[in-house]
Amino acid sequence: MKERPASDANDLRMPAEQMRRLAELATERLIARLEGLRRDAPWRGATRAELELLLREPPPESGHDAFAVLERAVRDVLPVAARVDHPRFFAFVPSAPTWPGVIADYLAAGFNTFQGTWLGSGGPSQLELVVIDWIRQWIGFPESGGGLFTSGGSAAILDALVAAREQAGAPDRPAIFLSDQTHSAVERAARIIGVRPQGIVMIPSDEDYRLPVEALGQAVAKARHDGFTPIAVCANAGTTNTGAIDRLPKIADYCAAEKIWLHIDAAYGGFAVLSETGRRMLAGIERADSISLDAHKWLFQPFEAGCVLVRDVATLIRAFSVNPDYLQDTKLGLEHVNFADRGYQLTRSFRALKVWMSVQTFGLARFRTAISRAMELAEEAGRLVAKTPGLELLSPPSLGVLCFRYRPAGKAWSAERIEKLNEAIQARVIESGTAMISSTRLRGVYSLRLCIMSHQTTWDDVRETIERISEFGHELSRA
Repeated sequence: MKERPASDANDLRMPAEQMRRLAELATERLIARLEGLRRDAPWRGATRAELELLLREPPPESGHDAFAVLERAVRDVLPVAARVDHPRFFAFVPSAPTWPGVIADYLAAGFNTFQGTWLGSGGPSQLELVVIDWIRQWIGFPESGGGLFTSGGSAAILDALVAAREQAGAPDRPAIFLSDQTHSAVERAARIIGVRPQGIVMIPSDEDYRLPVEALGQAVAKARHDGFTPIAVCANAGTTNTGAIDRLPKIADYCAAEKIWLHIDAAYGGFAVLSETGRRMLAGIERADSISLDAHKWLFQPFEAGCVLVRDVATLIRAFSVNPDYLQDTKLGLEHVNFADRGYQLTRSFRALKVWMSVQTFGLARFRTAISRAMELAEEAGRLVAKTPGLELLSPPSLGVLCFRYRPAGKAWSAERIEKLNEAIQARVIESGTAMISSTRLRGVYSLRLCIMSHQTTWDDVRETIERISEFGHELSRA
């Protein structure tokens, strides 16, 4: 690229017409990407060595033409990644954002909203209160409930566990309790808030990959006997591995009786409450003391759009509110919410706008339909796997997730050989551009895993992916 001579060495502005044309070019490239997404591969990667050759260079002293810089980013940088919004991206947890959500992020960045205090952002803060209250009502929390948007589920869990620790009196030897299916973000957050390894009590899940309540009680009793103070039980409303939902009503009963904070990780599965089936499956979620959710998953928003909700918003304020002199001007009264008093961030972006614009544009009914349809596709996928020769269902469909493997019929293969076969099948599926799928281990067994969540995914996408897995399995097992 040619370096652009600077007209003024101190000027970081652009002429209005150039800004307009640059934004138009970016919009054209984004729309072209979305229109061609289905024809593209769900994943495209490169080695570190290849990308070093392509991108390693010193920063230019005078700068380059802005249009050439944009085109280079679109050509050389952005495509070398997973397309998590692709209709056949079934790995990990997909994210397929709505266009109003994308535009909302553009607006929030352009307005450069600082959303830590009411003084800094009255309108955005009020809108976040509105959207948080929508989610509170969807979950079924009382009017005392509230929370805030975060970068993602990890930050939401961290905020929740800080509140739990403080509610328990900030004990010297805190303990939290979780199953072996709980997301690693919980263990990471526990470490950050000062829970020592001995206080992170991981309980083996039952045959349904759920947290067993009897074993939970035994673990809590032992921890107390050993001098630990329980500060939280972390239950799951949709595990990443299998979509399993812990027995929320029973766990809530136990936590209420033992006076232990109940956190429910519903990062990907929680928004299923918008559907009739999901609400039935997640019964008891409304009894939590705190919940973590990700709107950038099953509410179809761009990253980052995590959320933490608590039953009593005062527990967050007691945990996080501090009053330095340099923020004395921001204390405008109790009715004026400073979101910095509810979480660990002072500088915050305006995340609620994308949810608000998306729901205002499409209405909740379309979101309900999209979530319901994804669960229906997973159920259909489970039935197809069950009747396809060579495929073995390892966990039933739950909240859009199912796990299975290829196991050659009539062949006495070792577990190691079956694992190598499925590793090869996964690689062929990805390399062929068929779909992006991930793997996991269930009771030590290597499993292929599909997570079906995108509002763009059709039955043909799911069916063809399963058929190709079967075909590759048959071919590779004969080699």
